[in-house]
Amino acid sequence: MSPLAIIFVTVFIDLLGFGIIIPLLPFYAESFGASAFTIGLLGTVFSLMQFIVAPLCGRWSDRIGRRPIIVGGLLVSCLAYVALALADSLALIFVARIIGGIAGGNVPAAQAYIADVTTAENRAKGMALVGAAFGLGFIFGPAIGGVLARFGHDVPMWFAAALCFANFTAAVFFLPETRHGDRTRVAVSRWDLLRRARRHPGLVPLLIVFFLLSTAFSGFEVTFALFSERRFGFTAESIGWVFAFIGLVLTIVNGVLVGRVVPRFGERRIIPFAIGLTGFSLLMIPASYSVPVLFAVCGIMAVGMGFNNPSLTSAVSRLSDPSEQGGMLGLAQSLAALGRIVGPAWGGFLFDRAGIASPYVSAAAIMMVALLLAIVGVRRARFA
Repeated sequence: MSPLAIIFVTVFIDLLGFGIIIPLLPFYAESFGASAFTIGLLGTVFSLMQFIVAPLCGRWSDRIGRRPIIVGGLLVSCLAYVALALADSLALIFVARIIGGIAGGNVPAAQAYIADVTTAENRAKGMALVGAAFGLGFIFGPAIGGVLARFGHDVPMWFAAALCFANFTAAVFFLPETRHGDRTRVAVSRWDLLRRARRHPGLVPLLIVFFLLSTAFSGFEVTFALFSERRFGFTAESIGWVFAFIGLVLTIVNGVLVGRVVPRFGERRIIPFAIGLTGFSLLMIPASYSVPVLFAVCGIMAVGMGFNNPSLTSAVSRLSDPSEQGGMLGLAQSLAALGRIVGPAWGGFLFDRAGIASPYVSAAAIMMVALLLAIVGVRRARFA
């Protein structure tokens, strides 16, 4: 089996566990008396840990190799799901999400792994594997979680933990190393990476776009279950099917379309188009007063995100020095995590104080700012 196929399976199983709990988590937290703002804070602490850990993991993967970081993250992710299953208070749910955020720091190592085994021309197609794995995780994960939730809120958590442990075991035996790091290299701080990013025209605006996109989208993620419950009376199971539909669209876009469309039109055109499409769909969510319209809008949003994530990640990778792939991708994930610190808390606050439509109007406005920055970034960029 090729390294790309192995990393795809590894990321898919990891995200399957993630997809199982995401639609359930707001209801799980509500059972302990959490408000929408508190549920937003659960997303904030998860992303705060990613913000701290992701660039460290990216730099360590440059120094010691990708494999130890990826395998270690899978084990910590398993522990996070176990902690979530055993939680008997809101405080322990927060502890579990903190552990999960630490585990999420291995994402830049997985992206750097893909960069190691792809050419510049095929980089977006390779990065789309992560998006396809994410989409498949969201097809099967929420559906599995919704069905298992009938037997108790903790059952999906235990199932996710078992999946992660199986994935960890398989990765130990089958995941090959793609980069034998240089342990003598001096670690570069995220501030040094930001300064180095300024050497590459267009890279800094695109890194900021990572922050803005995740701020907008995480506000959607953390409030969507509550929005659907209030407007349509959705349960955890029905919301799981919505996320499964989003995952199906993401999988089609990443698995079929990105590899054909991005090489033809290039990141310069695809990134602004995808951001604009996602912003439009976020604005249309509160205007959706029927379930078919809601599904259509969510499908449009999934198309936008499906093109956007691999294209942006590919652009950052192509604009970075080869010796700093892990570090620069870690910086991008760190900025995305910073957005997920701000977004859930802001979205939850707006939901409680300004009405159920307000998080999506705010998210659409943020996406428009991201669109302007993306246009500036891709015009300046000099892709290899």
